[in-house]
Formats: sequence, C-alpha cells, structure tokens
Amino acid sequence: MGRQYETVIGLEVHAELATKTKIFCGCSTRFGAKPNTQICPVCAGFPGALPVLNKKVLEYALAAGLALNCQVNRCSRFDRKNYFYPDNPQNYQISQLYLPICQNGRVEIETAAGKKDIRIHEIHMEEDAGKLIHDEWSGRSLVDYNRSGVHLIEIVSEPDMRSAEEVIAYLEQLRDILRYLKVSDCKLQEGSMRADINLSVREAGSTSLGTRTEMKNLNSFKAIAHAVEGERERQIELLEGGKAVLQETRRWDENKEASRPMRSKEDARDYRYFPDPDLPPITVSEDWLEEIRARRPMLKEERKRLFADRYGLTEYEASVLTASVSIADLFEETAQLSGNGKRAAAWLMGEVMRVLKEENRDAEEPGLSSEALARLIRAETEGRVTPHTAKKVFEAMVREGADPDRYIEDHGLTAVRDSEALEKAAEKVILSFPESVKEYLGGKEKVFSFLVGQVMREMGGKADAAQVRELLLKRLNEK
Repeated sequence: MGRQYETVIGLEVHAELATKTKIFCGCSTRFGAKPNTQICPVCAGFPGALPVLNKKVLEYALAAGLALNCQVNRCSRFDRKNYFYPDNPQNYQISQLYLPICQNGRVEIETAAGKKDIRIHEIHMEEDAGKLIHDEWSGRSLVDYNRSGVHLIEIVSEPDMRSAEEVIAYLEQLRDILRYLKVSDCKLQEGSMRADINLSVREAGSTSLGTRTEMKNLNSFKAIAHAVEGERERQIELLEGGKAVLQETRRWDENKEASRPMRSKEDARDYRYFPDPDLPPITVSEDWLEEIRARRPMLKEERKRLFADRYGLTEYEASVLTASVSIADLFEETAQLSGNGKRAAAWLMGEVMRVLKEENRDAEEPGLSSEALARLIRAETEGRVTPHTAKKVFEAMVREGADPDRYIEDHGLTAVRDSEALEKAAEKVILSFPESVKEYLGGKEKVFSFLVGQVMREMGGKADAAQVRELLLKRLNEK
C-alpha cells in the first residue's frame, strides 16, 4: 500500500478597500478608468513626493481586524519592501513587516466534517503595484499605473487548512465578513480580492512541514480549488518519484490546468526591509477603537437570526436573503417600507433573483429601489393590482426604470372588481367551452383551473383570481 499524504495550506489574501482614494495620495481608485489617468507624483514614484496615510484605510483595516477577532496593535508602522519591477515605480512597496496593524485572529468555517477555526497570523496594510499588460501581437509589455498606490489589506492565515474545500470555505467567510462590513466589495473578477496559496504536503501523521510553494494572485474560487488540487498532486508525484520539492513561486495556468515556476522563493532579507522614513508610526487610541467597534454592522449570521425572528422567515429563506449583503439590505428596507416581510421575501427570492440571473447582474449591485419595490408590494397586497399584473409592472420597473404607481395608472392596470363585468366574463366562458364545463361537472376538477384562466384572459389579467374562482364556482354549481 502506498504512502498517505496530508496537504498543509496557508493563504495570503489581498483585499482592496472601498475607499474612494488611494492609500497615500488623493488619486481616484475607480475601476476601469483609461490607463494612466489616475496617477500623481506620489503614486507614480516621483523623487521627493511624500506619502500621507489615508485615515479611512486605517479605519477599514481596524474594522476588519476587530471582526476577524484579531489583537489590534496600538502602535504600528510602515516599512519599505525593496525590489525592482517595471510596475513598481518607486522600486519599493510600502507595507508592514515588523509591526502590522493586527495579529492573532481567527475565523470559524463550516465544512462537511463540521466547524473549524482557521487562525489568522496577521493583517497588514500596504499599497498595490501597477499592472503590466503583455501584448503578444507586438511582443511588447505596457504598464498601467492606475492601480499603483491602491489600498490593500493583506490577511495572512496560519497553515491550518487541509483541503480545497476548507480553502474555499475560508475565502467565502472572509468575503462575507468584509462585504458586510462594507470595507471591500471583494470582486474577484476585478482583482479587489486575490489569494496567494502557500501549499506543502507531508506524510500523514507527520508533524514537520514539507517544502512549500506559493501560487500567486488567483482571482476565482474555481481557479483556487483547481490550483490546490493540481499543486498537491504535483508535489506528491515528485516525492513518490524520489525528487525534491523546490521552494519557489509558481503561477497557475487555468487553461492548461497546471502550475509553472515563476521564480525561486524570496525571503524577507531579499527585500531589504527597513522602516519607511517618510511615514510616522501609527498610534490607535482606545476611544477611536471603541467608536469603530460600536459602529460595526451586523454580520451575516447575526442578520440571518434577525430575519428569522423579526420577519418569520425560515432558515432557508434567511440564508438565501443574506447570501449577498446588498440583497440583505434591499430585503430589510423593502420589508420595513412595505410592512410585509413575507411578501418582500417572496419577491426577492422570486422575481428579483430571476431578473438578476437572466440579465447576469451582480447580486451586490441589483439596481433596484427598495422604496419602489415596497410600493409595488403594497399595491399587490392591497388588491390594487393582481399578482399577474404586479409581475408585469415589475418587468417595466427593471427594464425601463418605471415608477410602479404611475405605470399602473398610465396603462390602466388597476384590478377590476366590478361584479357585473366578472359575471359577464364568466358567463361568456361557460357558453364558449361547453365541453370543459361538462367535464368539470362530470368530476374532472382539474378542468376548473382552465376555466378560471379563460375568465382571467377575458378580464385582461386584471381580475382578482380569488374573486374569479369564487364566482365561477358558484355559477358552475348552479348548472
């Protein structure tokens, strides 16, 4: 029987913070801007340009550290990490090595085997580098410095994960916490959340760590899961063949489902770290820390319990509506404004989710007004429109930005409750479908739904379905 191996994984997660300006200057952090239009002498690395710390970056880093159960260091400082690369205009990166802002935290994850704590070694603040674009057609590389100086926190875990499942559970938990805090949008596709994977394997039962490799800047959960499994298999294959695993940085190629070496792994001494002479140490007061702690919003699990208790939602409903912080906000606001939490939940889980899926919209940006959706729900629950008509109005709200009340009025969609009109429509259907009437009277109750649908059609979908059923049942029983 072959040897059994255990995978040992630690992550370095970079999260871009949600502030509007960069960490040490006033340049915009807007995603997707024209290359090299969001730069200044500070983030472009001009000699003599001095950095000034963005206070909001520090506040968001502290909020994240508190939510991740970290110890906050009341005194921290910035260091220079020196290296030359074309996307690094200063030839150094401002980071925190010796005195990071937060340390010794933990995150609880849920796996198939149950709950597990993943320890966080530290959280530190740093600036991002620019972006290199390699033009294969011309053989040139172009550089965009818009991202240079963008604010990051790096969340460094201990090597506590043992599988791709645990890695994804940990990342999902981090993403949920940062989004609920509203300190980062964590959009992997835009690079505002990236993960470096440190992975080694060892024989099962061993307590010593194997030689680790690092895979850089993975930005999709699918790629991360594949990279974990692929690198695990590669290292085991080397060990089984009597070869050594080299400590190196590797890049995962999702198309080839394989990793390739980038460079031998540097140690801290290779970067010649030293305290940044242009930035003073950071001192965090107890009063400010308490203020940040007091302002912390409810996190996902807390809101799930709130939704169940306050609005009578099932555990499943509460889970669906808290999967995205924007959907959770939209639901809570709509429930309060409409006065009907159950109907708000039904609309969010039904029509709203359907539209988001059909239009491939990001759940974090649903583009719907809670006030308008609440008015539509009130129109439906008060009987001013039928459920069928309400869906038609909702389509107009989504596609055209229509105001629900005005759309109902302009298109004559107010529900018809005229008994005489309903009587005439029911009589017409009974006369038009004698065979169906005969089948119903003969015991085929399923035909009744067809007849109700025909009356609704005669009324242009504007009749109250319950009223139609009651009236039609009365007329048929008279036959």
